[in-house]
Amino acid sequence: MICAITGRLRQVGERNVTLAVGAMEYELLVPASDLQSLTAQIGAEVTFHTILYLEGDAARGNLEPRLIGFSSARDKAFFEKFTTVKGIGTKTALRALSVPAAQIASAIESRNNRFLTQLEGIGKRTAELIIAELSGKVSKFAAGVTIEGSPDRHAAMMNQSEVDAVNAMVALGERRSDAERLLETVKHENPAMATTDALLREMLRRRAM
Repeated sequence: MICAITGRLRQVGERNVTLAVGAMEYELLVPASDLQSLTAQIGAEVTFHTILYLEGDAARGNLEPRLIGFSSARDKAFFEKFTTVKGIGTKTALRALSVPAAQIASAIESRNNRFLTQLEGIGKRTAELIIAELSGKVSKFAAGVTIEGSPDRHAAMMNQSEVDAVNAMVALGERRSDAERLLETVKHENPAMATTDALLREMLRRRAM
């Protein structure tokens, strides 16, 4: 089993990365919450803690091995615990990890159903099942994180490009509350601005003013 892999980060896509290891290149699926920090590491040597799974239809004999990569062993361990919940498969869990695993663990421990239902692919009944099965079992992954109702404070009102722009500012050292205020200013003055790159450039320009 491949439990970890280290190589040069070649490319970061919407849900995956390409890692060069010697003469070979590997495609790894990654949580969306890691994409911004990984983008800043393109060209650098990076270690991923991995899970290997088979994707496809076993009955038709078209199974394909896929690697999922996590930036830390802690995130990998949370993912493995998260996918023990009935109805939470590999793909659903990856979609749900649009925010850091610690925030999801905190929501589970605080029985914050509203937060969980705002994660991609998680409905009300699934959120209730997650809390019923994992509450009291994932406190070590929360690591002191507290949340108040929705991912990234205003995530319920943000599209993915806006969430990514805020996360990028946080990765650059900005406080999340300040990054969200910058985003609101940019959106108010430039309502047609839609891409993450455009939003981020304008937020950085605003911060420097």
